[in-house]
Amino acid sequence: MYSNLPNLIIGFHGCDRITYEKVLYHHEVLKGSHNSYDWLGNGVYFWENSLARAEEWAMAYCQKHNDRHPEKQPKQPAVIGAVISLGHCLDLTDYGSSDILRKGYEILKYELSLVGHSMPVNRNIGGNDDLLLRELDCAVIERSHRLNREMNKRPYDSVRGVFVEGSPVYKDSGIMEKTHTQLCIINPNCIKGYFRPLLPDAEWNMV
Repeated sequence: MYSNLPNLIIGFHGCDRITYEKVLYHHEVLKGSHNSYDWLGNGVYFWENSLARAEEWAMAYCQKHNDRHPEKQPKQPAVIGAVISLGHCLDLTDYGSSDILRKGYEILKYELSLVGHSMPVNRNIGGNDDLLLRELDCAVIERSHRLNREMNKRPYDSVRGVFVEGSPVYKDSGIMEKTHTQLCIINPNCIKGYFRPLLPDAEWNMV
């Protein structure tokens, strides 16, 4: 009853300059991610209200590509803004979402056991303490979506989650520097429009 979030929110999508120009200048749409390790399942990803985090991600993404492919034209980082309605949202900040995920987990575990397969695993990479490859979480969320369809329930338009990530902001802090709210948009109609993020005008107060 309360899974429909009525307000419009701002999301930021980190990408390269070519993607930025295709979307903003040639009216193409952002393509969904379908990796087995996507944190919130398959869909188009945004950082909620965090331009700085999207910029940081875009710079790291382009730098990684340029280091791996020095023979190719370098990628340039960019960020696309979007106005989003989350619609019927699997909101992982809501206490009730835990039961949904547990059910998806148990069904997935049972089905894989029938065919002798092990469960996917969330993993870190490169010595990072954060679980950057979320294959278990992705599989559970995708199985939860499928369960909805099997039971003829309304499919989720989006998934929203808060992730504690990075190093402590200061010594002994419980607040991590990369903590963020992430959005995964499944229904493309949730995206009401794209825009070019602007720098603030220093002569005026922020609104």
